[in-house]
Order: sequence, then structure tokens, then C-alpha cells
Amino acid sequence: MVKSILVLCLLLTPVSGQNFDKRLSIHTLVREDIFAGILTNDLDRLAQGEKNVDLLLSERPGAKASLLAWKGSIALYRAVAAHEAKREGEFDMQYRRALELFSDVKGAADPRDLGGLIVSGATMLLLADRLPERHRAASYATAYEAYNIMWKAQGAAVDKLPLHMRGELLAGLAQSAQRTGHADESTLYLDRMIALLPGTPYESRAKAWKARPEIAGRTALSCQTCHEEGRLAARTAALAK
Repeated sequence: MVKSILVLCLLLTPVSGQNFDKRLSIHTLVREDIFAGILTNDLDRLAQGEKNVDLLLSERPGAKASLLAWKGSIALYRAVAAHEAKREGEFDMQYRRALELFSDVKGAADPRDLGGLIVSGATMLLLADRLPERHRAASYATAYEAYNIMWKAQGAAVDKLPLHMRGELLAGLAQSAQRTGHADESTLYLDRMIALLPGTPYESRAKAWKARPEIAGRTALSCQTCHEEGRLAARTAALAK
């Protein structure tokens, strides 16, 4: 069911790369093409997303940190794809590029804007299990650090966040804590997922983790729902009214 939801959310017209509406955030403009590449291996959409990121870097320098994070996500996915295809030279090149871009995010970030941190942390967590084993611990640690910074900024109002943001934050906290050996913290966030996300795929997955702890190390909690009102088609339609 979750896979079907994710695929349906990607069956949208790609952003053309022309005449970006300044009222739309850079995340709304590039997210769906990049997710299509990462989640369904649509390399044409991934390339379109990268093209739009490069255009937006020129048009919106104030969003540099978030745009660099999206470029880092693209590079990390290409690294994973190369590793799985046993192209280790290409993996090394793309993995180094991803790390350099994520490092640049920190230097470019406005402390008031969590966008770049959210993108880089979430991508590290999403793809870490598919990296060569020698790189996984560092990726888990990076994701754990990023999600804890997000929690400090958003935790007090987590129950007021939109469902997708609430679910992804708590899922990222629980999963990154589990992957880095912070079992008590992971359990705490699983309990919060169950309490604050009733009737959602997040609740179902959290309950499964608690009932069968042995599956936690090989399953994911994040990416269980899609951005609803934040999707490009929905935002464009709302602006046209």
C-alpha cells in the first residue's frame, strides 16, 4: 500500500525548468522529480530535477543551502546505484561529491532555515542501508545528529505539524536512534509515533517494530506517506484560485 501511494505521488508532470513561480518554494519545485529518481530509479526525472536545482541556484541564491542539499541527495543516490551495479570507481566519486555537498550545506545554511538540514539528514537515513557497510555507521551518525537538531527546533510543537512532517520527523528520530545504538531513545519515539499518528502507516510500522524488534534493523520507518498540500500540483492549483 505504501509503495503504491509513493508511486502515485510521483505520477505528476515534471517541472519544466522554465519560468519558476516565485511563490513556490524550491522544495516544492524540485522535490518530485528528485524523489522520482530516488524512489523509482527514473533517471530522466532525476536529471530534470538536477537541472532545475542548478537553475534555481542562479535565481534564488538565498536558498543555496537547501539547493546544495538536494544536489547532495542526487549524488548520494547515484553513488548507491553505482555500488549496487558494482561500479565502485563511480561509487567513490559520487559518494565523495555527496559528502562535499552536504558539508557545504552547513557553511551556507541560515540557522533559522532547517530546509537543507532536513533534506541532507533524511537522504542520509533513507539511503544509508544501501551503502557499502564501511560507510553506514558514519551515515547513520550524520542522520542522527541532523534529526536531533530538528527535534530541538520543532519538538515542542510536534503535535501541531502537518501529518507528513510530524510522521517523518518522529520516524527519522526513531530510525536513526535505532541504527546508532540508542535503543531507549528509539523506543521513546516509537511510542510518540503511536500516540500522535493514529490510523496512519507510521503508527502501523511503529507497532510492528515494537512487536518484533528483530525487524527494526532491516526495515525503514520513514517515507510512509507523501506531501499532500505541499505537492506541486496542489500548490499550483491553490495559487491559481
